[in-house]
Amino acid sequence: MTTGFFTDERCFWHGGGHYSFMVHAGGLMQPGGGLPENPETKRRMRNLMEVTGLLGELAVQSAAPATREDLLRVHPEEFLARFEETAAAGGGELGLRAPFGSDGFEIAALSAGLAKGALFSVLDGACTNAYALSRPPGHHCLPDWQNGFCLLANIAIAVEAAFAARKAARVAVLDWDVHHGNGTEAIFYDRADVLSVSIHQERNYPLDTGDFEDRGEGAGAGFNLNVPLPPGTGHKGYLEAMERIVLPEIRAYSPDVIIVACGFDASAFDPLGRMFASAATFRAMTRQVKELAGEICDGRLVLVHEGGYSEAYVPFCGHATVAELAGSAIDAPDPFAETLAQRQPGARFDGMVSELIGEMAAQL
Repeated sequence: MTTGFFTDERCFWHGGGHYSFMVHAGGLMQPGGGLPENPETKRRMRNLMEVTGLLGELAVQSAAPATREDLLRVHPEEFLARFEETAAAGGGELGLRAPFGSDGFEIAALSAGLAKGALFSVLDGACTNAYALSRPPGHHCLPDWQNGFCLLANIAIAVEAAFAARKAARVAVLDWDVHHGNGTEAIFYDRADVLSVSIHQERNYPLDTGDFEDRGEGAGAGFNLNVPLPPGTGHKGYLEAMERIVLPEIRAYSPDVIIVACGFDASAFDPLGRMFASAATFRAMTRQVKELAGEICDGRLVLVHEGGYSEAYVPFCGHATVAELAGSAIDAPDPFAETLAQRQPGARFDGMVSELIGEMAAQL
């Protein structure tokens, strides 16, 4: 089995300007810190994999940037031209919480290219499965509006390229980032060739999307699924939601390939989430979806990096995920495992989450 790992140092060089946490620095907001979306979580994840030796077991490679033709299948020319012009003028912001610098366009195209390269490597049989360490992320980006750190719709661009090349006809996209995958949802909302599933913290970000009742429209009716979970949901709740809702829906859809929008911001230490997942949670969910891929689509599985903003903890979540994906025995013991196990939600809360999951499952 060969697991591809698509990464490029250039993606770590994307910068967002003069921010302090989520707002522009200045006035009463003291400068410093920058945006939560910074290169360190991703770089430290890759560094940890190198230190443990896991990186040596993977097919590590970069990929060509997404082409103009690739981008135009998702984003209109007017939007791309405005993005290029703004970047060339020194950078700026064309949406909400998605600033970029003078090289923002080129790096975003490279990030999308990593997702495309990972997907094509699996569809072509060069890799059994693959992970794309894409940055900037993509799952909030609309066709003509950047949003939530996302400058281009990485996964959608990769999917459309695969469709155009006739390498796939049906794709399932599972998003387990703590935030709703609203961009992916919007792009495929009226289509049946992509099943979009998002499991996320309810009413986190964006505030006005991600409802369970939003099931798609037109030809896409029934091919969009949101699983909003309450703040505080932990390991047990996530695995139960996967087992009772997510996996059965993907199994019934029978896609040619499964793509995971892999955010690690549902972890207990993330500054932008209020969930209680651990590295063990991400390892277990990876195992669940990998087994499903082996059952229904010859193991074709691609993970594309999205959010995750704890510099201390994302590396361990990512290492556990990639090790499981690759079937590796190399481990990076979670230094917070004991603490998180003791602080998981109690039986009463887990029971409430289980009841909510049961109510959603009964309506499918």
